[in-house]
Amino acid sequence: MNFEYFISKRLVTKSDYKSSISAPIIKIAISAIAIGVVMMFIAVATGFGLQEKIREKIAAFNGHIVINNFTNNQATITQNPVSTQQEFYPSFTSIPEIEHIQKVATKYGIIRTETDFEGIVVKGVDEQYRWEYLEEFLVDGVLPVFDESISREVLISDYLATRLGFKTGDKLIVYFLREDQDRLPRSVGLTISGIFDSGFKEFDETYIIADLKQIQRLNDWSANEIGQFELFVEDFNDIQEVGYKVYEEVDSFLNASTIVELYPSIFEWLKMFDFNIILIIGIMILVAGINMMTALLVLILERTQMIGILKALGSSDWSIRKIFLYNAGYLIFKGLFWGNLIGISLLLIQKYFKIIQLNPETYYVSEAPIYLSLDYILMINFGTLVLCLLMLLIPSVIIVKISPVKAMKFE
Repeated sequence: MNFEYFISKRLVTKSDYKSSISAPIIKIAISAIAIGVVMMFIAVATGFGLQEKIREKIAAFNGHIVINNFTNNQATITQNPVSTQQEFYPSFTSIPEIEHIQKVATKYGIIRTETDFEGIVVKGVDEQYRWEYLEEFLVDGVLPVFDESISREVLISDYLATRLGFKTGDKLIVYFLREDQDRLPRSVGLTISGIFDSGFKEFDETYIIADLKQIQRLNDWSANEIGQFELFVEDFNDIQEVGYKVYEEVDSFLNASTIVELYPSIFEWLKMFDFNIILIIGIMILVAGINMMTALLVLILERTQMIGILKALGSSDWSIRKIFLYNAGYLIFKGLFWGNLIGISLLLIQKYFKIIQLNPETYYVSEAPIYLSLDYILMINFGTLVLCLLMLLIPSVIIVKISPVKAMKFE
């Protein structure tokens, strides 16, 4: 073992190595591994990052699972109230995967100004609402405070504020149609406490966030009547399975839908990223492996006389193959080192300085999001090392074919 390691180190550190014919090929192989690792890091970090960020934005306005009446439409606009006197509220103890449940209600409205108007959806929430997502989107002002009294504070999107000329602290009037079409619309004066920008145009041009008690008052509902429940799961990967469990647990007159079912086109689009990530990783490992195979093949041919001498001294074919595999492993580690250094540096630069910008109308985000995890970094490094070494077993078979007598005469 020590002898083989010593010989392999001599292959890498001998004085004439840099001037040998294999030097440029080996440099190309190291560069291919480094570039491959960088590309794999970028593909995984941006692919997973985009998936996670879009899921968060959809969940910010819908939760992960929505429970409402079957008579309510797929857009989750409240038509008939749901009673809060349910076995699963306020805690869904029968399904431990549910980490949070909140009550909301939605109602169509129209914002009217002196020069313009805009149709919107007013989403009523209470003090139990999960604010962390919207807090991240907040660009001006503060989050509204909802307590026992009916609050007139609202959150409005930057899109609506810009379009209608509003700013934090301004008053706005929202008109709501009555069930009796012959009666005049009902108007409510509200105050803008904060402005958010999720980058998700479908939601930004639609929703304003208000007090749930305002919706209950406008609909003449009691304090125990709401539009729907929104549930959050601990692990988004389990959302479909948990959604089925929730559907089985709730009463027969209630429906449970996951956001994957409510927004199928978006999540089908997101699934394409998984295929793209796998494809890029496969191509990069294949390219790096082929370059390493070429480098090892040239290295073997260049050291044919040394192989003949080792065989004449009694070394077995496998021990000689291990010498070249040790040498190749060193080169792979060198490529992985530079790939990790460059790749992680680029990801950190994008994560904190947001250099690469995206069109939110196409990608639902304004900059390329980065997902960093030690798990996939280690998996990419380990997978690249193992697969490249396995591929290098192929050219090392040539060593078995080399005859000691012919090898020592080889020039």
